[in-house]
Amino acid sequence: MKPMTKKVAFLLAEDYEDSEMKNPFEAIVKNGNDAVIIGLEKGTELKGKKGTVSYTTHLSAEEADASEYAAVIIPGGKSPSHLRDNEAVIEFVRDADRRGIPISAICHGPQVLARAGLLKNKTFTSYPGIAEEIAVDGAVFVDKPVVVEGNYIMSRTPADEPAFIEATIQRLGVDAY
Repeated sequence: MKPMTKKVAFLLAEDYEDSEMKNPFEAIVKNGNDAVIIGLEKGTELKGKKGTVSYTTHLSAEEADASEYAAVIIPGGKSPSHLRDNEAVIEFVRDADRRGIPISAICHGPQVLARAGLLKNKTFTSYPGIAEEIAVDGAVFVDKPVVVEGNYIMSRTPADEPAFIEATIQRLGVDAY
């Protein structure tokens, strides 16, 4: 019997880290799960900062309803710096958090969680260069490949992708790896 298909939101803007989008995206869809790309505008083609991949958004953050998703993934690169200033993105992430939906953020992705006020007094990991920025609200940085804190899964860099994807898949409860 095939496991139930789950819907996973990818929050994405221009200049994301190519592999941090491509590899989790492919792992999620591998066994037929639905990956929905949510951006600042619907129907926008977004290119990775290395130019190896591009994706087109399915929905804008204003159109998205967190209750429809089993998980949220936030790839890194410069994408999170574009997303974190959008109130609809922040509200989507806060709503997902209120519902206890797993939220995975890699590299600069935790910037969105921090802007939403979700990392206060939490242990986190991220790209080390932004650790101080995120720790301002009382979050504690640890330099580890993966940190699972409540419903959050966080990693540092593309080198951590295998562990990041595995932890995300485990939390999602799908056999996609």
